[in-house]
Amino acid sequence: MTTANPPSNSVPLRRDVGVIGLVGLAHMVSHFSQLLLPSLFPWLKDEFSVSYAQLGFLMTIFFVVSCAVQTLSGFVVDRFGPRPILFAGLSLLGLAALGYAMSTSYWMLAGFAVLAGIGNGVFHPVDYTLINRKVSAPRLGHAYSVHGITGSMGWALSPALVVSLTLAYSWRVALVAAALVAFAVLAVLVLNRSQLTLPPAAPAKVSAALGTESSLGFLKIPAVWMCFSFFFVYAIGLSVVQAFAPEAARRLHDVPLSLVAMCLTAYMVSSACGMVSGGFLAANPERCERIVGLGFGFAALMSLSLAFGSFSAPIMVPVLFALMGFSSGLAAPSRDLLVKRSTPDNATGRVYGVVYSGLDIGQAISPLMFGLMMDHGNFRGVLLGLALVQGVLIVSAFSVRRVRRTALVAA
Repeated sequence: MTTANPPSNSVPLRRDVGVIGLVGLAHMVSHFSQLLLPSLFPWLKDEFSVSYAQLGFLMTIFFVVSCAVQTLSGFVVDRFGPRPILFAGLSLLGLAALGYAMSTSYWMLAGFAVLAGIGNGVFHPVDYTLINRKVSAPRLGHAYSVHGITGSMGWALSPALVVSLTLAYSWRVALVAAALVAFAVLAVLVLNRSQLTLPPAAPAKVSAALGTESSLGFLKIPAVWMCFSFFFVYAIGLSVVQAFAPEAARRLHDVPLSLVAMCLTAYMVSSACGMVSGGFLAANPERCERIVGLGFGFAALMSLSLAFGSFSAPIMVPVLFALMGFSSGLAAPSRDLLVKRSTPDNATGRVYGVVYSGLDIGQAISPLMFGLMMDHGNFRGVLLGLALVQGVLIVSAFSVRRVRRTALVAA
């Protein structure tokens, strides 16, 4: 039921590295753009006289739009190929960042969040179509690892860049610089566009068990919807880490404000390091569920430590975020392999569009729930909620395996 890839001996290493690097660079901009507004929440709150819940609603707008676009763009990618869709997405993210910088009201920010959501929605169908159809099979684990690492680098770079420029100049200058990052990466991809050439997917049977050639036939595969549920839950936890967990930990443990941005950067950099190791562990697809379970199990323990621990040294808070990030990153390539193993031939864009829309839905709902908790001062509850979500991910990963095996037996 998985998509065929060329053997490694028929594909030069240089070509695989080129594709992986360019796709990873684009993925970095997607994640970089997701944290532009959350990184500036303290300044935007004062600038526009709004609450945390209202700021969280901006992210809800972003991810609701991204979800709708992501689901639809999977079909467009399969129909027309990924390259033009990728270029359009990067262009819209750059324009949205410029729009944020020029905003003079909360509702202008909301309008440009819509534009950013449209741009962000194309990346997972595009990226995984390029990786799964162009990268040789033995290098897929490393491709997933690099893809995750560059995403985490984008998340780490965003607060580091915009907060630094905001402190030195202003939040508007920071957002203009963010737009330049998106346009610079677009220029690199346009110059190397020949490496991203891929014809549209040819029509094919979704699976022998389903016996259908309908473009929507993959929606009948239970494992696809289990993967969707997994990413929905995963996104709720990720959104908490990105938007509220560092501030909640600061309030609980009297961490200096200067360390708050360090918490998120430590999480993302450590997550990238974990993904390097996770790429090697994902070489054996039979153990991917166990790796996911162990990774998120340890992350849940770190969240509980932040919720109930008492630390004499404030630096322990970013250290715990770093450990949480490493264990989550270790699970990431195996997490992507769960989807790969549930993907029918020639439906890569459609499957990843639907499955990864779970990310956007989770990230749309999470800021509303946890933003209200922050407004009511329930900081420990935010961290306990994060631990609960990470625990649910363990059960979800094994549920994907069970559903997939049941389907194979039935076939």
